[in-house]
Amino acid sequence: MTALQDALAGAGTATVARAYAPGTAPAGIVPTQRSAAPARSLAAVPERADAAEVEVLWERYTTTHCPQARERLILHYVPLVTAVAGRIGMRLPSTVEHADLVSYGMFGLIDAIEKYRTDRAVKFESYASSRVRGAIIDELRAMDWVPRSVRTKARAVDRAYGELEATLHRAPTEAEVAERLELPVGELRAVYSQLASVNIAALDELLAGSDDRPGAATLSDTLGDRRAEDPAGCVEAQETKYLLSRAIECLGERERLVVVLYYYESMTLAEIGRVLGVTESRISQIHTAAMTRLRTRLLDAERA
Repeated sequence: MTALQDALAGAGTATVARAYAPGTAPAGIVPTQRSAAPARSLAAVPERADAAEVEVLWERYTTTHCPQARERLILHYVPLVTAVAGRIGMRLPSTVEHADLVSYGMFGLIDAIEKYRTDRAVKFESYASSRVRGAIIDELRAMDWVPRSVRTKARAVDRAYGELEATLHRAPTEAEVAERLELPVGELRAVYSQLASVNIAALDELLAGSDDRPGAATLSDTLGDRRAEDPAGCVEAQETKYLLSRAIECLGERERLVVVLYYYESMTLAEIGRVLGVTESRISQIHTAAMTRLRTRLLDAERA
């Protein structure tokens, strides 16, 4: 995955994260079912549980489904969730918080504890690691707004670019990438348009090379404001108005009058003809001649 929504889980996830956050259990080696492991209970119970106590907790939970035993087992295996979340987080963007991954993984741990059977030949750590990893990946996929097919295409395009750059020692062209992927160039461009929405970036993220002092350059500083006036466009429009007014002044009196009545007073050619006492066709000829002269003068002014 290249990018993911930076959002927290729902209320249920937040509740579990507060109840079973990584800080509630001491950090250390991931506990095993056969070795001593640190744990912290919810009430007045011993802070450390050795192998014998863990086996007692498993026997008590599997026979009576005691909520207290379930709580102790969850807290005992929290470091396992932390370790799995850390391994997955190394391959994810920085926008994904480690605490969120731990929260997602807690659902997998709870599900693993509820479904595990002590009479099986599989160690609980191996079984729970798979369930925790699956819970984290499922939650990340549910939060992702980009279809998995687009993610697959993005990885294929990146892989093709990397292989071609290593072979050609330069940036490959579209045709070369399309040939590598065995796709028409038009279909490759369609893939590019789909990939345009895959990557996201925070507007307040500092640009590369900027320090973290107040007022440092951010990505939003590089975006243009469409509501702001274009200085070059304003100067060009003012210059065009000036040249056009000078060109109109050089027209004959009747041609200038036709231009003013037609473009500034919004009169039709027939109405102008009645004002000047000539036919509409004559007004059309005058208008055409005036436009030709204005166009010629503007072109001459541009060349100068």
